[in-house]
Amino acid sequence: MAGRMGRAAAVCAVLGVLWWATVRVAWLGVGCGDWGCLAPSVGLLVVISLALLAGSVRVLERVDVRPARRVALVAAGALVVFRLAGEALPSWTSRWADLAAAGAAFAVAGAVAAFVTESRVHRGWRVAAALTLVALPPLALALALARSPV
Repeated sequence: MAGRMGRAAAVCAVLGVLWWATVRVAWLGVGCGDWGCLAPSVGLLVVISLALLAGSVRVLERVDVRPARRVALVAAGALVVFRLAGEALPSWTSRWADLAAAGAAFAVAGAVAAFVTESRVHRGWRVAAALTLVALPPLALALALARSPV
């Protein structure tokens, strides 16, 4: 099980770095800071994300992380949760820190997805992992509200 989680984390980390680089190039290519560019920019981001999600299924299959489709979908859901929870964190201006954070988030999402979809994991652990993911955004919001001056 640890090998499966490690392979999923490694694949997702590489895909996270690729996603970050692709999105950066796409944003620079659009090169518009006006609201009129928001819809095409977000559409391009969605297309890139869906293409990498589809590609992750093939790569996960190749490194023997099965069922790859379920792992990829759970990882995508975990990434959405991490993104929502990450809004409470302070931002930084370093591109390298942003790249490292993207790779780490994708890696953790891949490991969590491999854990949750493993058939030998007891159902109670799966439920605990799912509840932890569901609890992250409200906890992050509470943390952000507690830190902000009134």
